[in-house]
Amino acid sequence: MFMEISLKGKVVLVTGGSRGIGEGFSLALAASGAEIGLHYNKSSKKAEELVSRLKTRSKAFSANLENAADVIKLFEQVKAYFGRIDVLINNAGVALSSDLGQDDHTWVEEWDKTFAVNTRATGILCKKAIDHFREIGGGRIINISSRAAFRGDTLDYLAYGASKGAIPSLTRSIARYCGKDNIKAFNIAPGFVRTDMAKDFMDQYGEGFALNDIALPTLTEPKDLAPMIVLLASGLADHATGTTIDINAASYVH
Repeated sequence: MFMEISLKGKVVLVTGGSRGIGEGFSLALAASGAEIGLHYNKSSKKAEELVSRLKTRSKAFSANLENAADVIKLFEQVKAYFGRIDVLINNAGVALSSDLGQDDHTWVEEWDKTFAVNTRATGILCKKAIDHFREIGGGRIINISSRAAFRGDTLDYLAYGASKGAIPSLTRSIARYCGKDNIKAFNIAPGFVRTDMAKDFMDQYGEGFALNDIALPTLTEPKDLAPMIVLLASGLADHATGTTIDINAASYVH
């Protein structure tokens, strides 16, 4: 039986929504009728080009997620423009290769940047969303972590794995203690996905390394994650609140 999901009337804030996985999310959500607050960091041309392709009222918003004030401003700008936010998707992230053999100062700088974008910004936006959702009668948070949150990562991506490891706990806490406020929270844990962000890893280790690590013959694409995002945003899977959904081609099974 075919299920057609409508998100008409819903406003969705997608961080990192102009490229990679986020681009796939934005396209799928808009195709289902959602209005998109599309966050980007630097590439305004790419963001505006994507907005022009979306079939619903959508707008691009710039913010540097390393800066806490920028994160807060982003949420407020999206809320002011659309009048409300119904779904928050914390998708933006960085994955910096940090050799343990490099000097301590550089290593710590890269660690702090990774946590600022991947963990602190996610936490701030979740806090803002909870406050807002309580005012409007509910909402949904979808956090994108990683299989690295559960199985770990290589030594040069220690910060990435650790920063993503905090996200399932954050999501579960929100789900457990905000459910009576009609606030639901979900965690998606992708594996290796073919995106621009993954290019550095591919250049370093080769595509064969990634392919040998999964159970399927092809690498995961953004379009392989998008249907689950649409389903969770719709409210049809609300009783899965608090859960982690693995979309990693069986490269980590738990």
